[in-house]
Amino acid sequence: MTLALSLSRIALAVLSAVALGFAGHDAATSATGLTDFFSHFTILSAMAACLVLLASGATGSRDTRGGRGVPDMVRGAVVLYMAVSGFVYGLVDTEFHDTLMPSWADHVLHQALPLVMIADWLVDPPRRRVRYPSAASWLLLPLLYVGYSLVRGAVTDWYAYPFLDPDRGIGGYGRVTVACLLLAVLFVALGALVVKVGNTAGARRRPREFRGGSHRRTGPR
Repeated sequence: MTLALSLSRIALAVLSAVALGFAGHDAATSATGLTDFFSHFTILSAMAACLVLLASGATGSRDTRGGRGVPDMVRGAVVLYMAVSGFVYGLVDTEFHDTLMPSWADHVLHQALPLVMIADWLVDPPRRRVRYPSAASWLLLPLLYVGYSLVRGAVTDWYAYPFLDPDRGIGGYGRVTVACLLLAVLFVALGALVVKVGNTAGARRRPREFRGGSHRRTGPR
């Protein structure tokens, strides 16, 4: 990993942290409140992306076998979460563009940061091939988040996203179920794409180093 990439990661992590700080301050001093603020999947994903960028820039990009860097499975998961967050926010969730945070922080966290994480995945692809069955574990946190949002929403009558609110529009929980299924399809499709492009980029950039995911014997036969 070049020094330029390391410094770029740290700088982008700091920018994202500042945007999160301003957004959190606005939420704490407004009707939104910090609990609702931190109940947005985009905010949680942005926090994870900030930590991944900072850790990657500070420690390097070697995998866990080398004892340094952020594991590729962690990086891939955060890339997926930010990609879905940016896609959903830009496509269907416009309600919070002007109310959740300052406009500049909105652009940093919801538009720039997803692109940054995708670019980082391509510039510094996984060191070892990511297996699709292993990547399925990336779906666990979004599943837990949906469960948390529905339970909390039923208790507080507040939902982070309009498509999770059964009282908004017609269809009730039937409409919410359809929305969740469509969201699951999006996660699976984008997750498969993250794996595919990461493996392709890794094989091209590191043809001698890239592995199929299993340890190979290097000693004499």
